[in-house]
Amino acid sequence: MSNPKLSVNINKVATIRNARGGNIPNLVQVAIDCEKFGAEGITVHPRPDERHIRYQDVRDLKKVVITEFNIEGYPSENFINLVLEVVPEQVTLVPDPPEAITSNNGWDTITYQNLLKEVIERFHQKGIRTSIFVNPDPKYIAPAKETGTDRIEMYTESYASNYLKNREKAIQSFIETAQEAYRCELGINAGHDLSLENLHYFALNIPHLLEVSIGHALISDALYFGLKETIERYKQQLVIN
Repeated sequence: MSNPKLSVNINKVATIRNARGGNIPNLVQVAIDCEKFGAEGITVHPRPDERHIRYQDVRDLKKVVITEFNIEGYPSENFINLVLEVVPEQVTLVPDPPEAITSNNGWDTITYQNLLKEVIERFHQKGIRTSIFVNPDPKYIAPAKETGTDRIEMYTESYASNYLKNREKAIQSFIETAQEAYRCELGINAGHDLSLENLHYFALNIPHLLEVSIGHALISDALYFGLKETIERYKQQLVIN
């Protein structure tokens, strides 16, 4: 098996920029540097109030990202139109309301199956790979398959929160969910609160993991180690062969 890919979420860089106004730090340059330093994807999550990533940022990044561009978000009509305009390699659908500070739950793919199916069909017409953010519970996987999605992204907050208490127990539901996703022929991504502390154990134990998306911890670590060394450290944690 190949090592999972690292997609760097640069929302926090935009948060720093927006706190002061202007264009420091330069979000586009940071994305370019992340790829130069080894990132295999760039992730952004534009929100309706544009409190970090702005819609124009998404357009600007599309012009320079040469790896995989992944746009996360709730499928409002404005978000859908943005994705259809930009045409990234991947769109990740997240069920968070506009006021959420960060993503805090996965989709109930049983209740919202028809909604997701309709949205995914629109993205597939443009050739955009789709992923659905899900909680670590196998019951959501077969309904996710019915939506037509290409991948699922497991919401890893509970794993990260419980890693130091009992990592074997913390990861068990993720293993089971990944096994069910593979059985259903869905690609497997993961993200949220993964860090240098807990990433390697996760990557080592989740079967068929394709990609992780990491933002907050990685950008925070870069304050201490620098962006280049930080990305190298994270990629080393993803070495499973």
